[in-house]
Amino acid sequence: MLSYTEYFAAILCFECLSRLIALSIAVFDCCFSTEVLEEDEYKVYLGGIVAQLQDHFPDASFMVFNFREGERRSQISDILSQYDMTVMDYPRQYEGCPMLPLEMIHHFLRSSESWLSLEGQQNVLLMHCERGGWPVLAFMLAGLLLYRKQYTGEHKTLEMVYKQAPRELLHLLSPLNPQPSQLRYLQYISRRNFGSEWPPSDTPLQLGCLMLRSLPLFEGGKGCRPVVRVYGQDPSKPANRTSKLLFSTSKTKKHVRLYQQVMPLLMLLKMIHESLPP
Repeated sequence: MLSYTEYFAAILCFECLSRLIALSIAVFDCCFSTEVLEEDEYKVYLGGIVAQLQDHFPDASFMVFNFREGERRSQISDILSQYDMTVMDYPRQYEGCPMLPLEMIHHFLRSSESWLSLEGQQNVLLMHCERGGWPVLAFMLAGLLLYRKQYTGEHKTLEMVYKQAPRELLHLLSPLNPQPSQLRYLQYISRRNFGSEWPPSDTPLQLGCLMLRSLPLFEGGKGCRPVVRVYGQDPSKPANRTSKLLFSTSKTKKHVRLYQQVMPLLMLLKMIHESLPP
């Protein structure tokens, strides 16, 4: 019979995360692969994992957090409900970015902490994502480790999680590097106990510049014409939490500057503040 640590090591393929295993937090290994299982194969895959979990840990209770695509009920929810496992679905992106709103992040952190902290029972947290959800799963896992004070250092923690999957997986799933924005949000989590309000209240911000550290090449390899869109809540309707397009640069070549490869890779695209809503 496999020990607790050996079994979860087999599920996770986490060769250096024994501390994560000890915390009863696990990630399905399919999240680290670009392979897409057929529906029947997926059912067999999940059924095999559940059967082994229940066999080796009959007294444990399992909660699954899934990062899904779209609003439809997830396939993993339908399958695991047959085993009396609770699945909580979260989106795998927000307005095209592998991030979630702070309110949703806060809900995830509180729910996870409450589940793992229940006394008198062995609770295990399983994390799963549908195809394309690895970047946001990695961010949320790093946030949970910082929230529970099991790790320190936003950059170190995020890098540690990302290293558990092949580096090319992130590039395949996201055309942009999400880590700068993710690190900023991880700082919100780390600093929540330093007298600041948590989660931070809505504060109007003004976008001064956008920094591109790598330049995608279009126009026959000449460069690119970036189009910038800013999403957020309608400032004139504070009660409405729905996101809307607040600002967009022109899409026509006539008004969008061509940035060429010979230009410095670190560019500042100045925004016209008057064009933003008040």
